[in-house]
Parts: sequence; structure tokens; C-alpha cells
Amino acid sequence: MFTNHKTYQNHIYFMELALKQAEKVIGNTKDNPAVGCVITKNNQMISAGHTSINGRPHAETNAINFSTNDIKNAILYVTLEPCSHHGKTPPCVNLIIKKKIKKVFFSVFDPDTRSFNKSLIKFKKSGITTNRGLFKKEIKNFYRSYIKYKNDGLPFVTCKLAVTKDFYTINKRHKNITNKYSRGRVQLMRSYHDCIVTSSQTVLKDNPKLTCRIDGLKSRSPVRIILDSKLKIKMNTHIVKEGKKHFTIIFYNKINKMKLNLLKKLKIKVIKISLDEFGNLDLKEVLINLKKLGFSRVFLESGIKLTSSFLKNNLVDDFKLFISGNNIGKLGMGNIKNFLNSHLKNIKKETKKVNLLGDNLISYKLK
Repeated sequence: MFTNHKTYQNHIYFMELALKQAEKVIGNTKDNPAVGCVITKNNQMISAGHTSINGRPHAETNAINFSTNDIKNAILYVTLEPCSHHGKTPPCVNLIIKKKIKKVFFSVFDPDTRSFNKSLIKFKKSGITTNRGLFKKEIKNFYRSYIKYKNDGLPFVTCKLAVTKDFYTINKRHKNITNKYSRGRVQLMRSYHDCIVTSSQTVLKDNPKLTCRIDGLKSRSPVRIILDSKLKIKMNTHIVKEGKKHFTIIFYNKINKMKLNLLKKLKIKVIKISLDEFGNLDLKEVLINLKKLGFSRVFLESGIKLTSSFLKNNLVDDFKLFISGNNIGKLGMGNIKNFLNSHLKNIKKETKKVNLLGDNLISYKLK
């Protein structure tokens, strides 16, 4: 309990800063969670850190090592309970104790059973005061994908779809439905996920690169996952030609030895998947394989057919709908107004406060 409102607001402020640190690396920490950490002394921040790209070192270790000040008797704010187990790195709890930090604030318990609720015992034995639950609603929402990854058999799936104001998905005259600001936002979203899923049909139609092309974030392009049951993908597509440059996985069912050999030579990983009752790749089996490969955040960016299949199989956690500010009338094809109503009816929506200069972004939490 906080008896002083100003003190409580200060603690909230520092935990918000820790969350900002974690947000910098969401989707880029492999099978480790994205964690943010802030260290303060005399009510001033003296250091901050986040989980490193690919997951190590952890946020607490980075914040401690980055500090140029003496952190003895400092206060440490961290978004997730510090780890207590020995893995590829020593426990962060041990380092915090060693550095004689006097108080630790963390927001959410780590769902990893190797650490869950264990830090409190160790900190108490070492005389370190702890406080948990600060800024919990916001930070628990941030960790939805990580919590699902730890507690469920499937990774977290975010689906993106773009429509015109009058709900068409195809413009007969122009390739793009939304404006450049929406398309830039999609590039940013890609950087928040460790893999991006689409169909071979989308690859054949649009020949996309499926990379993040924002300066400064190009290295954070997600792994490209192509669902291609009959191996129809062409060898001259960007996806195939850039297979050595950007890690790519193709899930297939029908064997074509010649094409499989060619794809393997281009360093593209191929995985055989069962078919469902409708003769399509079993999407749940695809997601199970992705989790086994260490992927926790999946970005689905495809056409209406694959999107519909994911939704019908209840495999989508978040749905992001970009709506253009323009009606296109007779130039439009593939009106999905009824489709959206059937899948998103009674689902709470949130209009994102993002300036897309005429376009809108609406988010739906499906789970």
C-alpha cells in the first residue's frame, strides 16, 4: 500500500519508463520475454536497460552493467519478475542481491515455472524489500503473447487486414488499398513479431518481400513463413531469391523432390504438414511447429481466404483492421463487410490513436 499519492505517482512513472524500455524489443528476443528495467537513486533514474536482441543478456543485467553510478541501496523497477533459475545466463535475482539493491518493484509474475514466485523468497532472505503489481493492467496486457506462449500450446497470432472505406480489399486500378502512412505502420508491426505468415497464393499474386524496410529496423525483419501445400511457389519470386538473405520456412504437403532440393539449396527450410478435412494445410499443426521452433509472436498478413481460415479455427488473438479514408465504388473487388460483421460482431474494438492522415486503425482483442 502507498500512503503518499506523490510517492505512488513517482513509482508509476518509473515503471512506465521500464515498460517503454521493454517495448523497444518486443518480438526480437527469441523465446525470452521482452523486459524493461529502470534503476533509481534519490528519486532520480541512474540507469535503464532492456532485454538484448535475441534474448540475452537480460534487462536487469543490462541496466546494472550500463550504470556509471554506485547502485548500492538503489531501487530497481522491472516489468517482469526477475528470473531465479540458471539457464544460458545466471539468475538476475542473484546479481540484484550481489549488487545490494535495497528495493525491487516488479509488475507481473513470470509464468515460467522455473521462476514463478521464487524471487520473493530469495529477496526476503537477503533483506531486499519487494513490491509487486505496480502498473499491472497495462503491463499484463503487454505480456499477453508471452503468457500465452508459456501457458498454451500455440504462439500468439496477430492478424492484419486492409480495406477501403466501403470495405473492398482489392482496387482494380491500384495495388495499394491504404495510404503510405498505414503501410509504414504495417512495416513497424512486422518488426514487433518474430515471424510473418502468408500463403503461396499471396506470394504468387503480389510477389512481396515481407521484410521490414524502415531505416533502423531492417535487421528486425521477421522470419518469413509461407503456407504452400502443393509447392506452387515460383523460383523467381522475391521470397525464394532472397532465401539466403532472409530466413524463410515453407510448410507444404505435396512432395515435389526437384523443387524441394532447389529450395534447400537456397537455404529455405521446408516442413511437411498434414492436411485438414478440407484438403488445406492443418493450421493448428503449423502453429504447433512454429512454437517448437521458438516463435512466440506470429504476424498473419495474407488474403481473405487464409485470414478466414485462421479466424474460423479460432487461432487469432489480435485483429488489426486498417481502413482507408476513401471509397472506391466500382473500382473495388472483394467486399468483406459481411465477413467482418460475422467474425467481429460483439467484439470490443479500440481505435488506435495513431495519426495515419486519413486512414484509421481499429484493433480487436479476440482472446
